[in-house]
Amino acid sequence: MIKVGIIGGAGYTAGELIRLLLNHPQVELVFVNSTSNAGNMLCDVHGGLLGDTDMRFTDQLPYEKIDLLFFCSAHGDTRKFIENNSIPDNLKIIDLSTDYRHKASNEGFVYGLPELNKTEIKNAKRVANPGCFATAIQLALLPLAKAGVLKSEIHVNGITGSTGAGIKPGATSHFSWRENNVSIYKAFGHQHLKEISESLTQLQGSFDAEINFLPVRGNFTRGIYASVYTNFEGTIEEAEKLFNDFYSDATFTVVTEKNPDLKQAVNTNKCILYVEKHGNKLLIISCVDNLLKGASGQAVHNMNLMFGLDETVGLKLKASAF
Repeated sequence: MIKVGIIGGAGYTAGELIRLLLNHPQVELVFVNSTSNAGNMLCDVHGGLLGDTDMRFTDQLPYEKIDLLFFCSAHGDTRKFIENNSIPDNLKIIDLSTDYRHKASNEGFVYGLPELNKTEIKNAKRVANPGCFATAIQLALLPLAKAGVLKSEIHVNGITGSTGAGIKPGATSHFSWRENNVSIYKAFGHQHLKEISESLTQLQGSFDAEINFLPVRGNFTRGIYASVYTNFEGTIEEAEKLFNDFYSDATFTVVTEKNPDLKQAVNTNKCILYVEKHGNKLLIISCVDNLLKGASGQAVHNMNLMFGLDETVGLKLKASAF
């Protein structure tokens, strides 16, 4: 059994991670650390866990009892914690924040996108989990980067559910504002652009094209629907072959011949991809669940790789029929 602990257990991604780990046949969840919730039951904060566990949050950090530590901390807090605490050298880490995703500041962390770095993740001691938008957009573009055909500007429109904004309520995540409403935020300057560019450059060293990204707040709770287009000189058959070949051994990325809808990906660890050719433009649709494939599900996938387990263990999740 893999014995694990979690730091920062109160948010949406932590709730999903706890749910996955409690149901993982090869995992024992030893502790969930939260100073603000210490003593409270997990199910009092994450209501969906009612009846599944009688565990309580703790303010203790019994490193000696675990093999792996997940960080579900706020962005910036993981780095502060690691710099200010003595974590055993042999303890493996998966960080779900932005703190170690970029090459210039990774400090020994492997970027945890399995479709890109599977071998490195298997041998890693520390993994930086990708961002949710970054996951959806990268998976839409990696086959083109591998083929070296990303030569012109890339345009992305991505709509995300309200859970992407985190658990703390704000002016743009309040139900009465979000319902029956959409809005753009961080136009052309989203924080995930840097990690997307680094991954594309990893496969296509010459890549220097502009990524024009318009993130949109959607009036639903979970999921990301990203539409990506760029110039492509080949045929649709050639594009489909690039995608099918690149993802031929991918466990959770599915290339479909039918234009997908978001519900096919929500509540699963899948990324669903679809390509169309329009004149000289290639359109790629990418759908993920921002809390699973975009966060906690991908973190569990990385854990499975790090410990030599089957990639699908604990992640055989099914989309709802409705």
